[in-house]
Amino acid sequence: MRALQEFYRIAEQQNISVDLFPLQMREALSLMDSCGDCHIAIDPEKLKGEPDERAKLAHELGHCLTGAFYNRYSDFDCRQRHENKADKWAVCAVVTEEELDEAVAEGCSTIWDLAEYFGVPEELMKKAVCWYTYGNMAADLYF
Repeated sequence: MRALQEFYRIAEQQNISVDLFPLQMREALSLMDSCGDCHIAIDPEKLKGEPDERAKLAHELGHCLTGAFYNRYSDFDCRQRHENKADKWAVCAVVTEEELDEAVAEGCSTIWDLAEYFGVPEELMKKAVCWYTYGNMAADLYF
């Protein structure tokens, strides 16, 4: 399980800028500029604590490190495919399958127990359980 600071170190090592400032429409976003450099913006006022910051930063790093950016002007680009790719990177970076198995063996048997154990929001924990159990991120189908 990676701590929040590890995700900031990953960004620094990969030359991905992370800026904290107010955003109008969302809590966090990532983009790739015309030079191919990635940038992440996070609105600290909209975060619900460190677990939320960890999940959001991991997700935005997922976009940057997998190249999962979509073009809203293209009829042939599927936004959800890119979101799933970023989510998968985030899930695998935050919780490994072995760590999840160990937590369950230690008695964590509900999503909220697991989320607390790993220090992530329940939404990310649901995706982790889906990924490692069913091989997909379709948490709405199972929870």
